Formats: sequence, structure tokens, C-alpha cells
Amino acid sequence: MISSDPHLDIRLAVDEADKLGAQRLRYRVFVEELGGSGTMVDHQHCLERDRFDDFADHLVLVDKRRDPARLDHVVGAYRLMRADAAQRSGGFYSETEFDISPLRQSGKRLLELGRSCVAPQFRGTVAMFMLWNGLAEYVHRHGLELMFGVASFHGTDPEPLKQPLAYLAQEHLAPHKMRARAKGEQRLDMALLAPDEIDRKAALRALPALIRAYLRIGGCVGDGAWVDRAFNTIDVCLILDTSRLAPRYAALYGRPSGKP
Repeated sequence: MISSDPHLDIRLAVDEADKLGAQRLRYRVFVEELGGSGTMVDHQHCLERDRFDDFADHLVLVDKRRDPARLDHVVGAYRLMRADAAQRSGGFYSETEFDISPLRQSGKRLLELGRSCVAPQFRGTVAMFMLWNGLAEYVHRHGLELMFGVASFHGTDPEPLKQPLAYLAQEHLAPHKMRARAKGEQRLDMALLAPDEIDRKAALRALPALIRAYLRIGGCVGDGAWVDRAFNTIDVCLILDTSRLAPRYAALYGRPSGKP
């Protein structure tokens, strides 16, 4: 896989230390930093995990200067779930929050992205650039056609998120044939403002960096958000035709800033 820093290596997890390292990084980001939790979170060993981990591939960015035995060598991670793995696991993670029937019925080869994170000290470096290079290579290798996954806003109060949520609903809603839909009592209508009340600049500033990056390469969102109180987030379903990824991701990540 492509590398652009002699101290960093991007690869699929090759052993249990890599997988545990990804879960340790996820704990530091999603639990310690963002206040999330979950039924399988292991606070004793500082691991953020769930039932899907054993079926997915884990793309990891490894700092070769660190000892894998300490489980701090993984400094960036993506969880990748193809349809065959989802069948073995009983479904995609996204299906716990969204009805993705339109995606399943599209006939396209699906890839679910999840648990994307980078260690704080590596943000604003080449880390995200290298993760996206690894992701693009994975997509090409497996002939994947449609990527999707849950992307999150921090916090569960929709009031401060009216602008970005309304903007997504107004400007970036997926076509009907690909429109996943938030389900259940935790569904939140994203059209929280009238179109003439949306401040586009304020909305863009309030979007998480990862969501902005997907929008820039043609991503779109499903219908409605989902309030995840256990994870302390409001989630949207991001959807991206992978044919847009190969020609455009390099332009977004060609500078080693790691920022979208």
C-alpha cells in the first residue's frame, strides 16, 4: 500500500495486536475524548468494540516506532465491511440505525465504512491522506461500487446542529433510488429550518471534517438522522458511488495536510 511517511505504515490488520490497537485507539477517541459508550465497551482494558469487529477488515495506520505489545502503535483506523462479511455478522452496523434497503436493492457491490478515527497528535498530518490511499486501494482490489456508513455529529442535542442538518437535508439528500432512511423512535427529521433560514457558510463551518470531505467528492446523505444516546452522537448515513473516489480523492488529499 502507498506510504508517504517513513515512520508510518498503512495496511489491513495482520494480527490480533493490530485489531486490539485499533480498538484501543477507538476507545481513546470515541469514549475518552467524545464521551461515547456501548454494551461491549471494555473499560478495564480500554477497548471500544462491538459485535461487528470480528467480521470486518480493519484498515490501520501504524507508527512503526511504537511497540505493538503496548497497543498504542495504531494511530489511524477504518473498519471496512463488505456484503459477504455483513451476511456472516447478521447485517451491516448501519442497519441498526437506518433502513438501507435501497442500497441493498441497487445491485451494486457494497462497502460499509465505520469507526474512522485518527490519534489527536496525528491530525493535520499525512495520516488521513494515507488512510484514504489505503481505502482507495481496497475499493479497487475488491471491485466495490457503493460506499456508505454512519457519520456523526458530537452530542445529542439537535438545537446547535440545526444549520448543518438542515443544510444536508436541503442540499445533499441522496437520490430516491439510494436514499437510506433513519428508523425507529430515535429518528430525527433533519429539515429543522426552512430553506430561507439556512446560513450556508455557518452550516459548512459546523460540519465535521469527515462529512465535508465526503460531500466534496460527491457524497450524499440519507433521509433523517439518528440520535445515538449511548455513543453521544447524532448520526447521518453517508453514501458515495466509488466511481467518484478514484479520480477525485487525490485532488482532495494530495497535499499532506490530512485536512479535507
